[in-house]
Amino acid sequence: MTGRHARGDRGSAVWITPFVGLLLLAALVLAFQGGVLVSQRRVQAAADLAALAGASALQRGDDGCAAAGTIARRNGATLRRCDVADQELVVTLSRAGPQALGREVEVRASARAGPAQVP
Repeated sequence: MTGRHARGDRGSAVWITPFVGLLLLAALVLAFQGGVLVSQRRVQAAADLAALAGASALQRGDDGCAAAGTIARRNGATLRRCDVADQELVVTLSRAGPQALGREVEVRASARAGPAQVP
């Protein structure tokens, strides 16, 4: 190779390098957002299940918050709040999400369950 460049090739790396860098950054951001979305769906499913288990325990006369906490732990989540009012149970769960810049993101979800309201 003689080190000679065609006229159209000179300076093309100056434009390609930042463009590739931006594409990589966009891919990283999308991957992180996808991880957050998956974590959010999982903690919401755990919150729904914990609320249903807690409401079911209340109907049997048991401690609904204890039942909700057990289900939350079995699903890899932490019970942050549990409120009972008129046979209705509201729970808030959290779970560690993906890491960004060396820090974990916490994902939270709430759910409510209780007896059906007949008009």
